[in-house]
Amino acid sequence: MNFSGLLVGLATFLVIGFFHPIVIKAEYYLGVKCWWIFVLAGLVFAVLSVLVCNLIVSTIFGVIAFSSFWSILELFHQRERVRKGWFPEGPGHRK
Repeated sequence: MNFSGLLVGLATFLVIGFFHPIVIKAEYYLGVKCWWIFVLAGLVFAVLSVLVCNLIVSTIFGVIAFSSFWSILELFHQRERVRKGWFPEGPGHRK
């Protein structure tokens, strides 16, 4: 039996679940000006994905890379959710 697909699926689920609160906290404390951190993380994990020989680890690093890139968009969407009053405004917001 091959459990590689299930392992990658579980890892993807956990990565997405991990990034959701990170985006919320990053926007709360830092605002959208921290978008470059997600770019940097995405680039690092994209490079690692290419350099790692193990297919499963490489795939998981790729998932982390593109979750980081997607988080940039979510960061700006989170700002809009804060403006609508769905989430509290944190110290990362300028008046």
